[in-house]
Amino acid sequence: MKKYIDFLDRFKWLIAVVIPLIVLALSVNLKHLAFEGDYRIWFDEDSKILKDYDEFRKVFGNDTAITVAFKDEQGIFNKKALKTIDTITQQLWQMNHIARVDSLTNFQYVHANPVEKDDVIVEDFIQDIDSADSKYLQKRREIALYDRDMVGSFISKDGKTTMIIARLTPKVNDNGDKSFEIMADIEKILAPLHKETGYRFWLNGGPPLNTSFVTIAQGDGSTFTPLVIFAVLVLLFVLFRRPSGALLPMGVVVLTFLTVLSIQVLLGYKLNNFTANIPVFIVAIGIADAVHVYIVWLMYRREGKDTKEAVYLSMQKNMLPIFLTSLTTAIGFASLGISHVVPVRTLGIATASGAVLAFLISVFWMPAVLLLLKKEVTATKKRRETSFWERFHYGRFIVENDKKILLITGAIFLILGAGLLKLRVDSNTIRYFDKEVEIRKSTDFLQKNLTGPMAYEIVVDSGRKNGIKDPKFLETVQRFYNEFQAKFPDVRHITSLMDVIKRFNLVMNGKYTIPKDQNLVAQYLLLYSLSLPQGMEINDRMDIEERLLRVTAQVNIVDTSKDLEMIAWAEKWWVKTPYRAKVNGQTQMFAHMQKDVTDTLLYSMSLAIVLVSIVMFMIFRSVRLIWVFLTPNTLPIVLVLGVMGWLGINIDLGVAVSGAIILGVAVDDTIHFLVKYFEARKQNLSIEAAFDYVLKYAGKAILFTTIILSTAFAIFMGSKFTPNFNFGIVTASALVIAFIVDMLLLPALLSVSEKRG
Repeated sequence: MKKYIDFLDRFKWLIAVVIPLIVLALSVNLKHLAFEGDYRIWFDEDSKILKDYDEFRKVFGNDTAITVAFKDEQGIFNKKALKTIDTITQQLWQMNHIARVDSLTNFQYVHANPVEKDDVIVEDFIQDIDSADSKYLQKRREIALYDRDMVGSFISKDGKTTMIIARLTPKVNDNGDKSFEIMADIEKILAPLHKETGYRFWLNGGPPLNTSFVTIAQGDGSTFTPLVIFAVLVLLFVLFRRPSGALLPMGVVVLTFLTVLSIQVLLGYKLNNFTANIPVFIVAIGIADAVHVYIVWLMYRREGKDTKEAVYLSMQKNMLPIFLTSLTTAIGFASLGISHVVPVRTLGIATASGAVLAFLISVFWMPAVLLLLKKEVTATKKRRETSFWERFHYGRFIVENDKKILLITGAIFLILGAGLLKLRVDSNTIRYFDKEVEIRKSTDFLQKNLTGPMAYEIVVDSGRKNGIKDPKFLETVQRFYNEFQAKFPDVRHITSLMDVIKRFNLVMNGKYTIPKDQNLVAQYLLLYSLSLPQGMEINDRMDIEERLLRVTAQVNIVDTSKDLEMIAWAEKWWVKTPYRAKVNGQTQMFAHMQKDVTDTLLYSMSLAIVLVSIVMFMIFRSVRLIWVFLTPNTLPIVLVLGVMGWLGINIDLGVAVSGAIILGVAVDDTIHFLVKYFEARKQNLSIEAAFDYVLKYAGKAILFTTIILSTAFAIFMGSKFTPNFNFGIVTASALVIAFIVDMLLLPALLSVSEKRG
């Protein structure tokens, strides 16, 4: 160690200046930093879910759409509202990247010719709005509100809310996400109409969702990073009351996260809702190493040691523990690398590399800068310092109350841990947003006033070419409609080509039923397709061979557990028939992410525990110590998750990510405690004196880092992205619990173990 310090002392100016210059040179790449919010970023390219969805799009086109909804308290069937619908419909047709637009005004209304009763007319539902009189509008209102195809799709049951649906072209995002471009074009359409009519327009669908992801990621990144840096700087200055105590640890983390972000950009990665938080994570994990180095250096300087000797003694005491803490923190984050959720995996690997880099900068650059600080530090009076530690009686308190501490902790563990049985997982994408976010308010409006904002795309295989025209097959589809909605009230509206066939039969035969003759079904479909205007063909509702039928179910926003239940029920229902069905679409994709969320929590934590245990065994060479080590570090996670279960807070991606991170970061305190404890025992100090030694040389640093880390993570509670909010509250509270557990439960375990020999 002495040779190492001599080396740093010889080249201190070079090290102190060149490393920041290298980092600044790398940081030039940050000008290419970009954000992405497309749904594909959440899945591996070889993901079966993604491949199934791409296959669905090849057959049926794009299921991604943007919907525009608004409400008129006087009812939609007035000229102002209908003109607004028609204007939006026509202008959306003219937009780039829009393949088809459906609305109340251009709904293809199938009815008999009033003059020639045998003729069937297919035409826009609303004709010539300017010349329409009140009688015409009233008649149209009566037809719409009794029409099974329009109610719950284009018009609400009370006739006050309507929705326009614009479907995107299949290859809209092949050369990059066009969501912001689409939203800008739609804003140009809706802004003048809002001023003219006073209507509030609610937007849902793929583009609003994608732009919301990116906007919140950019907002969190630009808000939380400077906020965390400022908060940490203030805390460091308050705790150390020295400029160097604030600037040097912050210098370590700034150099670290600039390097990590620059490397991410060089590797071609873009930021998303999770990776946007990399700087904050690195501030949180990197500050701990720097604080431990600085606080021991300052302690020896106050005892009258010169700068070089103080640096030597600080590195001698801290090199092993901060190496171990950096290793375990890196393991905690790196364990997220096994997640199938790509942004989580990227976050884990990037931040793990940041933990390693922060360690290197803390033991290389920071000591070199400390060696440059020649200003004298006022020495602490030995009598006052000794008096303080003696008054505290920490060691005596632990030894005298060790069994009581274990009993109380055990009772709390059992009570709060029982909440684990109540935990649920929810990866619903809409619930990832706070209720005040526009996309969340839009979906809530749509669900409350018109229909379910989410959609299941159910592809039913008739088993043969032209099979969808078979009356028996269509009757089975009808039974599925009835039983699916009867079983699950959250299924608000179901539609398919079967509805068109029944409508034609109503017009021709007066019965809203499925014809018994397959040839008649074929004639109806042919007549309907020939009557449709260009761009409104039916090839998005069936495949070319007319074997596969696309059934779309609009459903409410529910827990993903409920989504999975409904999806499984639908697919299982068809197994009992001669046909088969597969649920597809983006709602289904994200529902199946629930397993990935659960796996991330369980597997990453398990991997982190195993790897950290191996590291601890290699260092302390004691199997007995592994449980002493792991108990206080897994307990905070269990307690927080138990509280979540009792409070009814669901596990989402933010919580899943927090498990391994809490373990990786919380382990730091335990390592510092144990290293200092065994140092004291090697000096033949008693158990009481060993605990006092730990408090003197590590207690202050553990307290400081806990305050800084919990504050940094708690700032995430200001996010409107729910996983970030949940991550913040879970991690911050767990770290506070970890501090209490490390300072009470851990020494109590050691005390009882020592007494038993």
